Amino acid sequence: MSPGQKIKIEKLSAKEGDNFIFDKVLLSVDGENVKIGAPYVEGAKVEGKILRQARDKKKIVFKYHSKTRYRKKKGHRQHFTEVLISSL
Repeated sequence: MSPGQKIKIEKLSAKEGDNFIFDKVLLSVDGENVKIGAPYVEGAKVEGKILRQARDKKKIVFKYHSKTRYRKKKGHRQHFTEVLISSL
């Protein structure tokens, strides 16, 4: 990730327009310098602004068994949060 990038993540319990801090960072890369957390990188945090809460496009789940007339069609829309990364 880099500042100014928009990402879609699983739904967060925060309102649109709020700032959010991700303090549990698993991996940090700065050029050649790579830090791997055990389980998290100490002192690392990512700040972002919540742009919107929405639902993704519909995914079709289709189950089918041949020769038995078994067909089930089901749709699913996953909730997500769009975040604009402001600083690392």
